[in-house]
Amino acid sequence: MNDDSRPEGSAAHEDEHGALGDAEYAEFMQLAAEEGFDLEDVEGAIGAAGHGPLPVLAVVGRPNVGKSTLVNRIIGRREAVVEDKPGVTRDRVTYEAEWAGRRFKVVDTGGWEQDVLGIDASVAAQAEYAIEAADAVVFVVDAKVGATDTDEAVVRLLRKAGKPVVLCANKVDGPSGEADAAYLWSLGLGEPHPVSALHGRGTGDMLDAVLEALPETPAQTFGTSVGGPRRVALIGRPNVGKSSLLNKVAGEERVVVNELAGTTRDPVDELIELGGKTWKFVDTAGIRKRVHLQQGADYYASLRTAAAVEKAEVAVVLIDGSETISVQDQRIVTMAVEAGRALVIAYNKWDTLDEERRYYLEREIETELAQVQWAPRVNVSARTGRHMEKLVPAIETALEGWETRVPTGRLNAFLGELVAAHPHPVRGGKQPRILFGTQAGTKPPRFVLFASGFIEAGYRRFIERRLREEFGFEGSPIHISVRVREKRGKKK
Repeated sequence: MNDDSRPEGSAAHEDEHGALGDAEYAEFMQLAAEEGFDLEDVEGAIGAAGHGPLPVLAVVGRPNVGKSTLVNRIIGRREAVVEDKPGVTRDRVTYEAEWAGRRFKVVDTGGWEQDVLGIDASVAAQAEYAIEAADAVVFVVDAKVGATDTDEAVVRLLRKAGKPVVLCANKVDGPSGEADAAYLWSLGLGEPHPVSALHGRGTGDMLDAVLEALPETPAQTFGTSVGGPRRVALIGRPNVGKSSLLNKVAGEERVVVNELAGTTRDPVDELIELGGKTWKFVDTAGIRKRVHLQQGADYYASLRTAAAVEKAEVAVVLIDGSETISVQDQRIVTMAVEAGRALVIAYNKWDTLDEERRYYLEREIETELAQVQWAPRVNVSARTGRHMEKLVPAIETALEGWETRVPTGRLNAFLGELVAAHPHPVRGGKQPRILFGTQAGTKPPRFVLFASGFIEAGYRRFIERRLREEFGFEGSPIHISVRVREKRGKKK
């Protein structure tokens, strides 16, 4: 059964069962019951892998009000670094959380301060971007200190963003502190929720308010309509030729090009006719070294690039073929992969390479980019237009792999043959087996495998490699999660 042929009314089932249709889902759950799995656990695993984007909750506030402590409380474990001094958190850090059966992402941010320079300005920029990218915001205020000028500035920022806000009055450790929390009504953000992030007091009521503020499922920012233009993000280090490439495919000077690296600051969306289709190209500012070491305009440029990747369906990573592949090139490729986007790698300035450089470039690709051998590759010259005609087929190939779905029956036949021919190595006298699996989602392909024991990382990579050999998935990352059967659930 191929789920691509499901009727229009099945969209709701896609939310309930991932990418599985009703009949396939029922058949799969029966198989899980026969193998002794907890059906609620199986259902949760399919839901977790099959979901689209999760709603995003940003936790913001000035330094040292307890944001990271609150994040640890929300996610139920000590992940965010907490120290009793301001400014410990700098980058935005994202975690998955669950409350009352609903899953969402939590973004911990550095403290927001107005009129700051240097790295503090960068931290503030991270917080501003987190607000922009979030579906709802928890604004944390220290109830003991009360509303400061900086808190008032954050309120203005939140009003401008127009996102739903839950006001958290932190450090309320007992009934006496609730009067302090009541003073925060003056901020004009509605009811302050008195909370002790350290001790957990009041966090349940606050999270109930968070669920009311968060959408069930956020709107996809790409693929705005069926048959609409597909979104392509051009990303890469500064001065690798992204703007030149965009001008060449557009056939006109749409973007400022300058030998000075970093000319582009804002992403520029362009509707471009290419290969008989209309595409939406986003020319993004070049990504420099580590984001939190940047200042001013370069810093904001990196954040906008990250935003462009989030909104795109496919990322074309441009690499300067005349220079050695750098750690930064690898980091940019990883950024696209971790965002779950289809991937094409374009090696620019190919017309300037002599035979020796081409030889060494091939060796560098084999060693430095071995983890993305599945990505289509094109050798281009943005200056002369050489091989530009190969760009669209590569993008289409990557998008096809990104949207590929393998029916459960066919996948399990493949897994059965694979496990029989290449069983998992014996460890500690035991040999774990992949029992069955399903593809719960696409864009990118997401698989859930159910096993009798722990499956090692090396064997997971082997399974991914064989999945690619059998079903394609060219140009797309693959996510594989494994659920292990607990002994108590084993049926005789």
